[in-house]
Amino acid sequence: MGSVDANKKLQVLLVGSGGIGTMVAYALEKGGKAEVAAVLRSNFEAVFENGFTIHSVDHGEVKDWRPTSILDSIPSVSEESWRAPYDYVIVTTKNIPDIQPQITNIIAPAITPGHTAIVLIQNGLNIERPFFSAFPANPILSGITFTGAIELPPGTINHHNHERTFIGVFDNPIAASYSQKSRAIAAARRLVDAYTACGPEVDCTYEPDVAYSRWRKLLYNASYNGVAAILGMDTSRMRFTEHIIDDLIRLLMQEIRATAKAAAGVELEEKLIETMITADGYDKFFKPSMLQDVEKGRFIEFENLVGEPLREAERVGVETPTLKVVYGLLKGLQFKAKERHLEDVVVPRSGEGLRYGGCGKS
Repeated sequence: MGSVDANKKLQVLLVGSGGIGTMVAYALEKGGKAEVAAVLRSNFEAVFENGFTIHSVDHGEVKDWRPTSILDSIPSVSEESWRAPYDYVIVTTKNIPDIQPQITNIIAPAITPGHTAIVLIQNGLNIERPFFSAFPANPILSGITFTGAIELPPGTINHHNHERTFIGVFDNPIAASYSQKSRAIAAARRLVDAYTACGPEVDCTYEPDVAYSRWRKLLYNASYNGVAAILGMDTSRMRFTEHIIDDLIRLLMQEIRATAKAAAGVELEEKLIETMITADGYDKFFKPSMLQDVEKGRFIEFENLVGEPLREAERVGVETPTLKVVYGLLKGLQFKAKERHLEDVVVPRSGEGLRYGGCGKS
């Protein structure tokens, strides 16, 4: 990240202003150390006309709130010479690498080489690798958040779990020099400072061990998230049944724990399994994000949550039979979602493969 005037507000572009993204933008703006330009899609008209309505467990009731600017597309800093370079581009969209276009291509016009820090507040493993290749001169930061925030209807954010966010630096083998790593750490710490300036209601800290924090969250996401999508069941009902926990969730967590140690040298304490199993109370009836996406007919972000841990396990020879079955079932769900999103599908005759036409009618 290039030099930033400490007396000026950080210039932040937020990509993905749904539930989580909007709460990130609100905290940064409320702290007074950043100006946020939020890129909106399906909710653009609702927010442009009425602002956001936020019902927050941390911030209370907020009406008619808008970030510094609202955009309906990614700005180009090279073509719009009047626009100051962004200090940070924060990505809070779902991570779906098997669906085009890729986020690296989407955000590229807003990135100033050697200056803009890219912050991935997204779930999953190895999500940083495409960004290392696409933006070798830029810091790539990890953001992990534990919170619950849903946008429903468009422009209305229901923020129902207290926020804990961890910002750190991905270990970039391409940027091996000490100066590049120190610049990335400085960028992460400055973002944490701007984030926490909004007050004690936000818990945001610098995370020195990104690998540990990502594998730790995978204990939950590679188990509850995928199984919920497959079964169409919230986490409370899974716990009520008991056998789903004992025969699926616990086994998946054990496989993730073994893979973390063998593939990354990450020691996840055994007690974390019970902590994650009981993370959602019996009274919460919480629907993990993948289940919500299945119910809405959307694509699911299963590759980095389940596929990447499975591939890491295969690379180092760790047996993960339960994870492999879950991955296969999720691939089937994604295939069905892709069918629904195509306007022109050629149904095969017996013995033929499925052939897809273009997305438009011929």
